Amino acid sequence: MTNGLRSIDIAIIGAGPAGLAAALYAARARRSTLVIERKVTGGQIALTAEVENYPGIDSINGYDLAANMQAQAEKYGAQMLYADATAIETTAAGTHLVRTSEGDVEARAVIVTVGADYNRLGVPGEDRLTGRGVSYCATCDAAFFRDQVVAVVGGGDAAIDEGLFVARYASKAYVIHRRDQLRASRILQERAFSEPKIGFIWNTVVDEVLGEEHVTALRLRDVVTGQQRTLDVAAVFIFIGLTPNNALLRGKVALDAGGHALVTPWMETNVPGIFAAGDIRADSARQVVTSAGDGATAAIRADHYISERFAGPARTGEWEPEMTPAAGQHTG
Repeated sequence: MTNGLRSIDIAIIGAGPAGLAAALYAARARRSTLVIERKVTGGQIALTAEVENYPGIDSINGYDLAANMQAQAEKYGAQMLYADATAIETTAAGTHLVRTSEGDVEARAVIVTVGADYNRLGVPGEDRLTGRGVSYCATCDAAFFRDQVVAVVGGGDAAIDEGLFVARYASKAYVIHRRDQLRASRILQERAFSEPKIGFIWNTVVDEVLGEEHVTALRLRDVVTGQQRTLDVAAVFIFIGLTPNNALLRGKVALDAGGHALVTPWMETNVPGIFAAGDIRADSARQVVTSAGDGATAAIRADHYISERFAGPARTGEWEPEMTPAAGQHTG
């Protein structure tokens, strides 16, 4: 891509499940569609070794699922641009300029699906064993550790809620918290304390995640005494918060107290023509299937918005995709 301005119908920022689903629906609606991604296709799901909770698919590697979603969107004409989106600016005409490291893109509608990053412990072994026993999603991964000993790190609502879910499968779930009392709501604390499969390790942090091919143990440190010990576990579920990737949206659209975009049920922000879907929006369920649904919803509404807001046929400019379906291909 050159540094000249490109004009399209729908720009999608982020190539996770929400962005790729949006691309599929936008392209099938005959809208010129560009997906802008700064890292790897799939986002967080690309780091998941096995996905078993996507309807209709018994089991699939997360990276493969993302690759399949991208190929399907591209089949209908969506295009990819691997670049860093740095700003969104609204023009007097009501279009939006997406500034990127590979040049500017003018779009009639923008769907932001940049997600949120799980806060990490930042200890040795964590990154290397992510997807191999290090997890940030109990709903996604707890079933893989049925009747095994696992650990949950954190003391807030998310940690205790997910810890209770993990305990449905694990033989024992140790909650590791750096303080001597939980921050979770009282009702969650009561449930956790009454669950016989949940144990608590207070005033303790994780210094290292141990294991070669998969997690086998944690190196723990008591923050009061400084004493270290090893805890044998098959997995560690880390719930110490999420940081939304909202740099593009700060000062542009309304955000909640946690920095997530406030949207309508149609994924509309308070700025006409800018939509937010997936983990970046407020009250997301943070699941692959719900993110995909968000993306589809945003694309459907973006298509309607363009028809209502702009006269004339879909504008394609230099990003005109090949939209002719293969022989026998269903287009309904």
